[in-house]
Amino acid sequence: MEQNPPKWLSRILQWYCRPEILEDLQGDLFEYYQRNLNRGKRMADLIYLVDIIKFCRIYTIRKPKLIGQMNFFSMFRNYFLTSVRSMSRSKLFTSINIVGLAISMSVGILMITYISEVLSFDTFHEKKDRIYRVLTNYQGVNNDEGFDLASTSIFIGNKLKDDYTGVENLVILRRNLSLDLTHGDHVISAQGLWATEEFFKVFSFDLISGDPVTALSEPNSIIITESVAKKMFKDQNPVGLTLEVAGQERYNFTNAKISGVVKDPPGNSHMDFEILGSFSTLEKYATGLEEEQHFYNSYNSVWMNYVYLVVTEGHEALTVQGHLDQIASEEGENYDRFAIKYELENIKDIMPGRDLSNQIGQSMEWEMIYIFVALTLVVIISAGFNYTNLSIARSLRRAREVGIRKIVGAGKWHVFGQFIFEAILISLIALVIAYGVFTLIKPEFIDLILDQQSSIQLDFQWVHLVYFVVFAVLVGFTAGFLPSLVLSKLKAISVLKDAGKFKLLRGVNLRRVLIIVQFTLSMGFIIAATISYRQYEYALNFDLGFKTDNILNVQLKGEYDELLMNKYAQLPEVQQISRSGMVPSTGEVWGETVKYKDPFDSVDIHINNVDKAYLEVHDFEFLAGGTFPFDIKKDEEPQFMIINEHLLNRFGFSNPNDAIGESLKLSDGGNSLKIVGVVKDFQHLKITDELQSFAFIQDDYLRVLNLQVNTSDLVGLMNKLETIWREVDSVHPFEAKFYNDQIQEAYQEYNAYYKVIGFLAFLTISIAALGLLGMAVFTTETRLKEISIRKVMGASERNLVLLLSRGFLLMMVVSAVIAIPITYYLFDSVVLAGVANRITFGAVELFLGVILIFILGAITIGWQTFKAARANPADLLRNE
Repeated sequence: MEQNPPKWLSRILQWYCRPEILEDLQGDLFEYYQRNLNRGKRMADLIYLVDIIKFCRIYTIRKPKLIGQMNFFSMFRNYFLTSVRSMSRSKLFTSINIVGLAISMSVGILMITYISEVLSFDTFHEKKDRIYRVLTNYQGVNNDEGFDLASTSIFIGNKLKDDYTGVENLVILRRNLSLDLTHGDHVISAQGLWATEEFFKVFSFDLISGDPVTALSEPNSIIITESVAKKMFKDQNPVGLTLEVAGQERYNFTNAKISGVVKDPPGNSHMDFEILGSFSTLEKYATGLEEEQHFYNSYNSVWMNYVYLVVTEGHEALTVQGHLDQIASEEGENYDRFAIKYELENIKDIMPGRDLSNQIGQSMEWEMIYIFVALTLVVIISAGFNYTNLSIARSLRRAREVGIRKIVGAGKWHVFGQFIFEAILISLIALVIAYGVFTLIKPEFIDLILDQQSSIQLDFQWVHLVYFVVFAVLVGFTAGFLPSLVLSKLKAISVLKDAGKFKLLRGVNLRRVLIIVQFTLSMGFIIAATISYRQYEYALNFDLGFKTDNILNVQLKGEYDELLMNKYAQLPEVQQISRSGMVPSTGEVWGETVKYKDPFDSVDIHINNVDKAYLEVHDFEFLAGGTFPFDIKKDEEPQFMIINEHLLNRFGFSNPNDAIGESLKLSDGGNSLKIVGVVKDFQHLKITDELQSFAFIQDDYLRVLNLQVNTSDLVGLMNKLETIWREVDSVHPFEAKFYNDQIQEAYQEYNAYYKVIGFLAFLTISIAALGLLGMAVFTTETRLKEISIRKVMGASERNLVLLLSRGFLLMMVVSAVIAIPITYYLFDSVVLAGVANRITFGAVELFLGVILIFILGAITIGWQTFKAARANPADLLRNE
């Protein structure tokens, strides 16, 4: 049986060879191929390939079809000129389309830039595909679902490092390193992380000077960033210098040697730091303190530490995950009051990623990105509907053009290409305007949506240009697809028929459907913005159960609270002063576990460390007992506590007075604290959460001064307070906020939702109004003859306005019927479903947007129809 050479080789020859010599050359090569078969099929195929390549010469290569290429470029030139002429003939409709697309595309550009920057986080690490973070799920006895934590224990880090394979390198971090660095007369404050010596073996941060292997190996060693080095030493190399440090005296850490200088972490790093302290400093000093043993050795000390590891090449992350599951199973047998599970998370999945507590730096949930993208698509779709709507409406005027094109030989796809090209050209023009709008709204987006600590700046990168152009082409193609398809299907013999009568959904006019969808979206956005604002106002005015008016919270930065209190107390504007560990009702939470008589009955509670005056300053309502009998001294152990009703009921006290004098024991070998008071339940969490067990503990760890002030000159008071602060602390900035302002910041998300949704509502309404204006103009223009005849027959201007407006108003009614129940269900059953304290909304919130849209629609339609109704019939019918 005769064997043939591979077909794909023959096709190569046919592709490049001139037709007049192809048959002869192919025949010769086929004969050679048959002779070479005696050397084996593979060898014959190889020789055949070599021969094909060898004969690829100038005299055998086809001549390029320049005529075809010229026709191709001529076609696009014709498309361009035709599109420009069409756009210039319909300036109003073109302007409406360009402005509508530009408004929507500006939001699209914002999202492209934002998502591009978010997805670039942590991609600079050389081993990014093999770097993982150990996550913890901590489930207490009173917590059914558990807490998902970005942090974990030192125990698990040491266990993985010492006993298990598959881990190439591992670094343990601890947050909340804060130091005051002193060099001569220069003192600066810096924040950062404690880190083990493997830090630079895991991460690719650029160490400018110092040895990456040993820089974090010795106790009392620190690495400073380049910006800190320039502030303190200018151009001098500080490596090897010893600084005085303050802020970590509890670890006897008063002198630090600079062992390295690292470049500032890039903006796309999920962790940020100004200094890195050697973990061996903690190991040297903290392990000698009895109270710190739990932090180092406990399996369940999972709140402050972080473990990052590099999986060994050739191993899978599943191998290490198996080790973590094994450790959790073995260690979990020793504990019955809590359960811990571990999970690995790749460093590229941190930002954006999951909603985790105890994040070490910036975080952004995927859900937020999905919401942004969905809202952006809604705005873009609205503008696309405008283009589709107006284009189909104008199809009558373009029908003759289509018919002539087809008569002279244009096919269906040529016509389709013409109108798609026009849509893309309009979209590209809109892109230029959209970028200008983007530069205007970018600062507002950063201020409203992004966290103040976020490094995202939405800066332009050249790769974005490619994204923007592709985005504009897609928008243009999508917006122009349906009109192009409708027009391309018109038959030359039927060019006088109205292409706008294209039917959708069994006879419902497509244009009406698109208008209804647009106004449904607009009404839905306005209703959503109204409800969001109402919930925001409700949160700000919610009765928390204690006093917050005229209370100024000053953040303490050092061990000088008593000195500062004495100086502030001398000001006539300051009426009372107290101290606390944190500020309740703003989202900050401190936790503890307590027991009563049953040693096996532990209760997770929230706490706040306070002094004797705190409850009086904030006017809490006592149900039994009173405030603390006296203030404890520095470093004195806590003795007393005050509990809320929820905790009172949890331990079964039938009467608040029965709890007075009883003691609750803190977990993990803590003290027993005597109950001296019971306060009425108050909202110590944000209003989105249910009330929980709470206790005030009299402790000396107090980081906030609470000043009750009374003055009409707030600026003057703040200047006095800052002046006194500078006398006491010249290093740290003065940070003071009124309690009500902090509560307002705590609910900034509602304010952001309201503003974002309101902004998008404004955009969709603007786009819908532009589309409605275009449709009103087109409708009146096409019905001018009818209007004139009706007017001659005696119709009044009022009757004509009602006649022309009736169809549009009916579509708005349909939009309202759709928008109101959908938006109500969305907020009632989804958005606010899990909110413990929420508004009830009714007719005002639901119909405000509808009324606004009706007013806007009536003005837009009425303006055009009234102008048409007032036209002189003689001018319109003169030539009939």
